[in-house]
Amino acid sequence: MYIGTQIPARHDDDYRVMKQLGVNNVSANPDGPWTGWDRETLARFREKVEGFGLTLDMLQLPMHSSPVDTQPCKDIMLAGPDRDAQIDGICRLIENCAAVGIPSVRYNFNYIGIPRTPMEPGRGGYMAEAFRWDLVDQNEPGPAGVLSEETIWERADYFLARVVPVAEAANVRLACHPHDPATPPGYKGVTRILGTVEGMKRFVQMHESPVHGLNFCIGTLGEMLEDVGEVADVTRWFGERGKLMNIHFRNIVGKRYSFRESFPDDGDIDMPKVIDVLREVGYKYMVMPDHAPTLSGENQQQVAFAYCYGYIAALLQTRH
Repeated sequence: MYIGTQIPARHDDDYRVMKQLGVNNVSANPDGPWTGWDRETLARFREKVEGFGLTLDMLQLPMHSSPVDTQPCKDIMLAGPDRDAQIDGICRLIENCAAVGIPSVRYNFNYIGIPRTPMEPGRGGYMAEAFRWDLVDQNEPGPAGVLSEETIWERADYFLARVVPVAEAANVRLACHPHDPATPPGYKGVTRILGTVEGMKRFVQMHESPVHGLNFCIGTLGEMLEDVGEVADVTRWFGERGKLMNIHFRNIVGKRYSFRESFPDDGDIDMPKVIDVLREVGYKYMVMPDHAPTLSGENQQQVAFAYCYGYIAALLQTRH
């Protein structure tokens, strides 16, 4: 278990700063459209990252957290005419990752993006993303129209049936992010199948494989629970079954349908306990910040993430 990051490097100095802050492992992508990420391009990119003393640990597949109509592989989600071609392209990309030594990929199966209400202040006036069910337009249409829950499950099954065997043969881990945030069934026309613990359990047991699991977001898990005190036990369930492929280590103040994000030491989830559970289950991959609050001053994101790296590093050194 070690610190990682997925914050994009704006320039080479950002890679140097990552290394200087004790972050040795990254999730990052080459420039340009994903259809051009052949083996040579990936190998060249990995060599660049390694030139800063870092390890290219993970790549983001072209299945993002944005609304489905803005995604490059939207036909996978919408069962469009290019669905099979896009899945074939993702399979080739996974095989190319294996060929150049990138051991894992992360992705989303997301229709409506990451809904939020206006940002809210936290400690000292930092501003953080929030979601309050009573503040949203509960009848707002979504980008995919109206889809039944079973239709969404069928589309996820179609994708996994094609991709999991390829990833298993290539020994590349698949890390799917849960739905952020949990929303009541039917919001924006869909039921978020990965917005409940039971949905996540069903998902990881479909097409069972040691490489098929979750980009497990602690904050998103808290957002789907009435009692965030259950986070550690839920994490243990997935960890004991080898379904944790990456950890997004962030906190919230609140609970299901009503929360704001926070720094990891400034929320309602017991984050040191989460680290203890990860140790207990033998988790051995990246633990990375995600969705850090917005600070005052300049270089806001980098300063906020640096704080999170330090907090994670301290927990990894002291929680034995």
